Amino acid sequence: MGNQFALFLTQGAAAAGAADATSNIDIGINGYFKYSFFGHDVWITNTHIAIVLVMLTLMIFAVVANRAIRNADPTKAPGGFLNVIELMVEKIDDLVKTSMGETHGLKFANYIGTLFAFLILANLAGLLGLRPPTADYGVTLALALITFVLIHYNGFKYQKFGHITGLFQPIPLLFPINLIGEIATPISLSLRLFGNVMSGTVMLGLIYGLIPKLLTLVWPAALHGYFDMFSGAIQTYVFCMLTMVFISQTFETEE
Repeated sequence: MGNQFALFLTQGAAAAGAADATSNIDIGINGYFKYSFFGHDVWITNTHIAIVLVMLTLMIFAVVANRAIRNADPTKAPGGFLNVIELMVEKIDDLVKTSMGETHGLKFANYIGTLFAFLILANLAGLLGLRPPTADYGVTLALALITFVLIHYNGFKYQKFGHITGLFQPIPLLFPINLIGEIATPISLSLRLFGNVMSGTVMLGLIYGLIPKLLTLVWPAALHGYFDMFSGAIQTYVFCMLTMVFISQTFETEE
């Protein structure tokens, strides 16, 4: 009886210690300051701050790349930085042409390239100690809604009224199912990205909160390599590929 009581006390102490450790874990969206907007309090959160940093990084890179291209000597071989830019542009162009066809693909190269750059930097934000913006469903839903608008804009542009009649194919009785499928597209697209990034954020938050502080300098590095770099890159590629596939389904028949 005494041994069982001691075991009970030990388990209770361990549970209490784990509860104390997890109580210090912060994986949520935190507001830093607020302002009044038409009588409503609007908070600036860590998601907004991370998005601003990602956007500033992209804009600085774009300005530096633009100046490097404009000042380049066409009679000389390009340097290392220009080679990197050229490689990035070629890979994006090849990707959209392969996924969306020769005729329409290049029209979306700028959008897909910008989307790819934003998502890869947003998913890698955890390496800098930031909460990834894509761990906020408001961000991934907004990106998915942009894709949703592009799908139906191009559907009406290329298929005209057939974009509506297609919902009644192959038989009119399937209209409710086809309509649900269309509505589910941005939801599934946004939840896939959000769920994968958020799960990595939660896992890393739990690990940082439960292991000794000294080990956080070394051991979680491998997990950052997976959750932030590998998984982040995969989810960026998947989101961009699905965007291209969904949009390309609305085009006319390619030659």
